[in-house]
Amino acid sequence: MKQDILNLDNKNVGTIELDESIFGLEVRPDILHRVVVWQLARRQQGTHLTKGRSDVALTPAKPFKQKGSGNARQGSRKGTQFRKGGVVFGPVVRDYAHDLTKKFRKLGLKTALSAKAKEGNLIIIDEAKLKAPKTQDLQSKLSVMGLSNCLFVDGKEVDVNFALASRNINGIDVLPAIGANVYDILKKDKLVLTQEAVNCLKERLTW
Repeated sequence: MKQDILNLDNKNVGTIELDESIFGLEVRPDILHRVVVWQLARRQQGTHLTKGRSDVALTPAKPFKQKGSGNARQGSRKGTQFRKGGVVFGPVVRDYAHDLTKKFRKLGLKTALSAKAKEGNLIIIDEAKLKAPKTQDLQSKLSVMGLSNCLFVDGKEVDVNFALASRNINGIDVLPAIGANVYDILKKDKLVLTQEAVNCLKERLTW
């Protein structure tokens, strides 16, 4: 499938042939969902923790004698029914990550790229480089291209000036090709790839 190549001034500078096996797959929401759940699960810290009966700093002695007080019998102030007592079945430190095969993760990324292409939200540019790290200059170029909420994916490395200029623009994210992932692609309205990024992704996703 052919796609026009634009520059940052929104002018056509050529065409590129996109691999159908990467940008032309059937869009499968179930695959995208599984990969996004896997990604977000890996991001969770899992450091939540509450104190149980054995953790609270209270005396283990009986609060009052067994009989004669008129109260229900109690063995310790650490009981969950008491103020400052332990918590029953509270959250503990755990790892939320689960396994997902490398083959399935690649398929998920291909499906996300194909989804953007079929929606018409995939843009190919010649390069994402600036002469100076000026946010105003980049903002004017984005306005010409009609981009306000998008993800830029560059080649093996991101141009320093472009990265610095984009930091202060809300809704604009920049990643190298190795950092391209399903979640970041799907949460943006537009996906902008450089020619180098297309080549890197093809190399990364070819079996």
